[in-house]
Amino acid sequence: MTKTWFITGTSSGFGLLLTRRLLAAGDRVAATLRRPEVLDDLRAEYGDQLWVRRLDVTEPDSVREVIDAAFAELGTIDVIVNNAGYAVFTAVEEASDEQIRKVVDTNLIGSISVIRAALKHLRPQGHGRILQISTAGGQAAFPNFGFYHAAKWGIEGFCETAAREIAPFGIGLTIVEPGAAPTGFGAALDTAPIMPEYDAGPAGDTRRAIADGSFPLLNDPEKIAAALVTLVESEAVPLRLPLGPDAYEAIRTSLSSRLAEHDSHRETALSVVLDEFANR
Repeated sequence: MTKTWFITGTSSGFGLLLTRRLLAAGDRVAATLRRPEVLDDLRAEYGDQLWVRRLDVTEPDSVREVIDAAFAELGTIDVIVNNAGYAVFTAVEEASDEQIRKVVDTNLIGSISVIRAALKHLRPQGHGRILQISTAGGQAAFPNFGFYHAAKWGIEGFCETAAREIAPFGIGLTIVEPGAAPTGFGAALDTAPIMPEYDAGPAGDTRRAIADGSFPLLNDPEKIAAALVTLVESEAVPLRLPLGPDAYEAIRTSLSSRLAEHDSHRETALSVVLDEFANR
């Protein structure tokens, strides 16, 4: 059965690959991006099957207007894919205030704005799926990605809460956590002047690994796009879906380490309870 998808950030990467795959399969796509002309070739090929609008997710009023228009003109929308993203690749002291704000505005507040605007329509509709594109760095952390992690860990916490709240309305939400893939996202990473104090440490090591290719891009972007389609078709609604061996291992290592540290503090954690609750 054909579906209608609403996807942000369709100019490149997963967003564009997913859009092409869905159109070829006969689905309808509401594609949003900051430069709509990028999709002129697809519009010429697929006509009314592809609905395109300019959208910068850092503009909340525009988010509401575009999502309202998509539902008004297309009727039912089955899947919302929150894919638009921006990252700055710097040590924690190196980035400018403007860069930090853009990371948070795009990846955290922008994603929240899309979900909230869509829920106004999905809730009375009585069904729908939200795929929040995160990253392995939504649960694990790497030097030079501190601000990206701040936004992605934040959106994962928001989505975990939202998933519980919206489940009674027949709306499913999955956080998708891809590993490294050659999508061009890495080449688009913003940077800042390097501080030698950080270049001699883990931040510099990560920079050099990416520059010399020893930080591998293991995963096939087409396979990741296909996995998203398969997820929706299966009707399974996992809260999180890691994609890629690097994502799986990085997240597992992070969770195991956090759990071990957490358990090591059990005695201290229990020691601060009020006396009247101590023996309950």
